Amino acid sequence: MKRIALALIFAGCLLAMSAQDVMKVKFSGAKPTITDLAWAFLFSDDDEEDECDSEATAGIKDALTRYRQGRPQEEDVKLTVDNKAGYILYEWRYENYYSKIEMCFWNEADKKHKLFAYNCWLFKDGKPTGGQYDGLIFCRYTNSSRTMQYCEAPCFDTEFFNTSYTLPRIGKNIIMTKWLEDGTKAETTLKWNGHGFTK
Repeated sequence: MKRIALALIFAGCLLAMSAQDVMKVKFSGAKPTITDLAWAFLFSDDDEEDECDSEATAGIKDALTRYRQGRPQEEDVKLTVDNKAGYILYEWRYENYYSKIEMCFWNEADKKHKLFAYNCWLFKDGKPTGGQYDGLIFCRYTNSSRTMQYCEAPCFDTEFFNTSYTLPRIGKNIIMTKWLEDGTKAETTLKWNGHGFTK
């Protein structure tokens, strides 16, 4: 019952987020970096952000702000920004809890769009907790308008229960991990084909 309630809360958060206006992506140069896309995703419509969105993204927002200002991170936070690879990893640890937020993007085959992903999971003792903010979210960036909008997962259905995802820093594929009742786990590679992902 608790997992169902958490799923409904997360779904509500996603609906609230997807109702936002188009996200403008500001950048200098010929194309945006992962930092530019992440900033647009996290800070668009900041004045209208509700409590659900604010709690879900407060840590990564603070970390990315500190990064852009050249300030050190909080003691329990590690932020990895790899603009060359198009990848960001936020990590927070407290006792036996570990939270990770990843963001990355793919250039689509039509050369007119980029697919952006935001991946958030909370772990306890090395296993996902099924937290209310856990999930994998996608947005599509349009080169011509320099805007980004929420979109469905391309070519696959995201799962939440006893499941987590890992975005690529190297390569282009997503790893989906199913955490089984016997304590083991099974991994599936979701392969990027320029349009979406296939198993």
